[in-house]
Amino acid sequence: MTKRPSPISATVDFDADGVQHGFLKLPISVDESAWGAVMIPVTVVKNGEGPTALLTGGNHGDEYEGITSLLKLSSSLEADDVRGRVIIVPCMNQPAVMAGKRTSGLDGGNLNRSFPGDPDGSVTEKIADYFTRVMVPMCDVVLDLHSGGRTLDIIPFGASHVLEDAEQQRQALEGAKAFGAPYAMMMFELDAAALFDTAVESQGKIFVATELGGGGTSTPESMAITERGVRNFLIHYGLMAGEVEMPDAPQVYLDMPDASCYVQSEHSGVLELCFALGERVEQGEVVARVFDPTRSGTAPVEYRAGRSGVLAARRHPALVNMGDTIAVIADVVDSLS
Repeated sequence: MTKRPSPISATVDFDADGVQHGFLKLPISVDESAWGAVMIPVTVVKNGEGPTALLTGGNHGDEYEGITSLLKLSSSLEADDVRGRVIIVPCMNQPAVMAGKRTSGLDGGNLNRSFPGDPDGSVTEKIADYFTRVMVPMCDVVLDLHSGGRTLDIIPFGASHVLEDAEQQRQALEGAKAFGAPYAMMMFELDAAALFDTAVESQGKIFVATELGGGGTSTPESMAITERGVRNFLIHYGLMAGEVEMPDAPQVYLDMPDASCYVQSEHSGVLELCFALGERVEQGEVVARVFDPTRSGTAPVEYRAGRSGVLAARRHPALVNMGDTIAVIADVVDSLS
């Protein structure tokens, strides 16, 4: 069945040279505004012919490295800086960003679990549909900036995925490395079907994702890595002149081959992590303990590493519930391909 056109309209001309700031406008009707609109900020910087890059932050509303770095870039990038077109969307899920939450403040939708979307669906599904059918087709490369948000803290890395198309995989992996974070990863997703990643990759476009910290905040270090990485991404794919700037220490390559990398809690309670982010973990070692806060004098439940590697991500709040991911362990490898 053919879908109707997206109800979202853009106030910018994606084909015009120069710098434009505007909105992606989605009509809504809510108690506070009968004839209202979700206003998603967008900046387009175009200079003649060349590739198109789509830079997105705020896919989740509590992941601030991407949001902040792209807001900064939107006010500083000039047309003379680029060759081709750079489309900047700092707050992709605007209702989630304004709520300071992972999910939308309007419908509770998780944008990065809503693709390919639906023009007749919820607010979140309509946003996903617009990016799938309008934004992605006009792009060559996409950089989606994530971090751990309020519930996770994650080592800084650029990431790509195993793809059926070997050349598409190679180009994405080279971009993940060129992002220039301290780590580069071949990432395994627990459920990839409804991700923005998959919506982009299924159209044959080059997609690079990141994780850049977390805890529902940003730091000077995480911001420096993010801003350098965005510039590196544009240089690597030919949209800006200059040289890619890599970290001082050699980049560490990580691989997540399967779901055994994830340690998930089967208990609720108070969490004690036994390793710091980036530390080496050996298979069988106690990586975390969960204590029962309803009584004293009881031993905690121990969670052991199912594989050896680096602690790549950890739960940020100490209060943990059944099903929460409490740790992610990634393999250290000599090369990625």
